[in-house]
Amino acid sequence: MTLDENRADLERHARDFAARSGFTYTVLDPSDRGVIGCVYIYPDNDGEDDAVVTSWVRATHADCDTPLRELVSRWLVEAWPFQRVSYAGPA
Repeated sequence: MTLDENRADLERHARDFAARSGFTYTVLDPSDRGVIGCVYIYPDNDGEDDAVVTSWVRATHADCDTPLRELVSRWLVEAWPFQRVSYAGPA
């Protein structure tokens, strides 16, 4: 993304968060607070699930992908009101 595209994307996510229509979270490395990825939680437009979740991590932190998915999956069960969640990507 260009800087302008990235800014527009961040502004869209902020509007979604404020409207409670979607939730985007930055994933930080606890050792240095650097950005290592993101988690996105949005409604399922098809209506098959309550929410669709996607996440990514930087290539430099690829070993964090599975632990992040496991942590987010537990968090969704424990703290969110969803019955059915689709978590896109490899399990």
